[in-house]
Amino acid sequence: MINFPNGKINIGLNITERRPDGYHNLETVFYPIRINDVLEIIESDQLSFESSGIDIPGDAKDNLCLKAYQLLKNDHDLPPVKIHLHKHIPIGAGLGGGSADAAFLIKLLNQKFKLNISVEDMQEYARQLGADCAFFIKGEPTYAFEKGDRFEDIALDLSAYHIALVMPPVHVSTAEAYRGVKPAKPVTSLKELIRQPIAEWQQYIKNDFEASVFETYPRIGVVKEKLYEAGALYASMSGSGASVFGIFDKAPDLKSLEVDNRVFYKV
Repeated sequence: MINFPNGKINIGLNITERRPDGYHNLETVFYPIRINDVLEIIESDQLSFESSGIDIPGDAKDNLCLKAYQLLKNDHDLPPVKIHLHKHIPIGAGLGGGSADAAFLIKLLNQKFKLNISVEDMQEYARQLGADCAFFIKGEPTYAFEKGDRFEDIALDLSAYHIALVMPPVHVSTAEAYRGVKPAKPVTSLKELIRQPIAEWQQYIKNDFEASVFETYPRIGVVKEKLYEAGALYASMSGSGASVFGIFDKAPDLKSLEVDNRVFYKV
């Protein structure tokens, strides 16, 4: 059985306060995009994981897909499976690819073995794997708050626009990005600001990671500038980076960015 985990972008990201548990509270809008990995499970004599496509750093035994399997195995009678992940979503991009893979594995196991786990319970499993992981269970436009793992549905449809994504050859550590941010509660919640016309988002909606990340990795900031020069109504780094997206009212010409970066059109 096979499915296709998709990425997400963050439209706005406010780091509002540091929590006693060492995490941060934040608010953001998760929006699904059409960049996909490929995930397959096959019943097997023993549990195994293999990957192809983009090289995944670290020990394969620590992959979130295996952790997701073990979470469900603790509560359900799961047979061993062979997991194959073909990686296409850029890594270290702020697109949530690893979280998506784990969430989609939960959904895949639930479907294949008829576990009858509710959406809410699948989200609870996913929350144990990462702050944004639960978003991918439903994968609909969402206002996220607290650690980024509590949700409210929002009415946001960008299907009439062109979303282009640019991935510079840079990897930004999430821990490094957080070190450069001073938490502060915004005057107006992102939940209200997102209702403004897209052409006005540039004035009001920001990503708190950008200032310090652009200082350390100026080429990411240059990508954002070039997206606006190409006619973007709104452009922003996604999550803690390094990817940057632009929302356009017509198909953009980004050939100049293709020289040094991976560029994805109409995501």
